Amino acid sequence: QVQVVESGGGLVQAGGSLRLSCAASGSIFAIRAMNWYRQSPGKQREFVASITSDSSEGYADSVKGRFTISRDNAKNTLYLQMNNLKPEDTAVYYCAYHRYIGNDYWGQGTQVTVSS
Repeated sequence: QVQVVESGGGLVQAGGSLRLSCAASGSIFAIRAMNWYRQSPGKQREFVASITSDSSEGYADSVKGRFTISRDNAKNTLYLQMNNLKPEDTAVYYCAYHRYIGNDYWGQGTQVTVSS
């Protein structure tokens, strides 16, 4: 019954910004980390950013300094603030709630397109 819904994607020009949201409904517990991933056509899914249960943050080198991950535990929501977007950031972005035990929770993805 857990549902994960992503929003905030869209079309933006290079240098612009977007804020992605990932809201989870249902009983969410025992979360080890909350991550963002992305996948471009013809490429494998790649890690973008992570925030752990103790609020430690990690970023891929390609987005470090431009993207910021955050969370709102009360709302079961994960965010990704994306600044200074580049055409190579174009991808479908996915969020995932990784649990210590049991199935992880994944969103269906939101499309981000950055034009030059």
